[in-house]
Amino acid sequence: MNQKIRQKIFELSDEKYKEFHNKLSPTGSNIIGVRMPLLRKLAREIAKGDWREYLKTAESKYYEEIMLQGIVIGCVKVDVEERLQLIRGFIPKIDGWGICDSFCNGLKFIKSNKERVWNFIQPYLKSNHEFYVRFGVVVLLDFYIDETYINRVLDTLDEIKHPGYYVKMAVAWTVSICYIKFPEITMTYLKNNSLDDFTYNKSLQKITESLRIDNETKLVIKNMKRR
Repeated sequence: MNQKIRQKIFELSDEKYKEFHNKLSPTGSNIIGVRMPLLRKLAREIAKGDWREYLKTAESKYYEEIMLQGIVIGCVKVDVEERLQLIRGFIPKIDGWGICDSFCNGLKFIKSNKERVWNFIQPYLKSNHEFYVRFGVVVLLDFYIDETYINRVLDTLDEIKHPGYYVKMAVAWTVSICYIKFPEITMTYLKNNSLDDFTYNKSLQKITESLRIDNETKLVIKNMKRR
């Protein structure tokens, strides 16, 4: 099965897209160059068949092979606990922000299982592994910035002390979206937090880059930068 899938992935490759993607990804040498809509279509085809056997024997040599596994996990019809077990097995394969963020975005089941998944991601948020933590942060970003969870999200972000660049950037990105959706609550947080200077200043930068923030507010935010 997996040799056929690898062959199919290569048939879908786009050389120009590969060149573009190589510039963005730290795993560039293993990129075949397949656009996401095509990978999603292939994942849906796999999900209709013996997807458990596919995931059990899936190859992970190429970026797209790992990405495809993640998409399949997100779209198969399965109960919550089995899906969480599949996620637990997939997370160690995440070695870059592209796979991490696309995988998280595809986990739509979280919308109706928020408290269960909140508990599930806590160990990852406390991990020493950079992309385990980023996984947890991006899940917060994608599914938990709402009225019920906003304060818990900000408290959680404040406790993350991992030194990894991709963790810091994910935290900053999440703080900026918290501000865009809940400006008053997040402003209070920004005035009293324990973020390191890089993450704090990057959060401010991302807020000011948003088209949803007016110029007057952007000026206030810029003046909050730590020197």
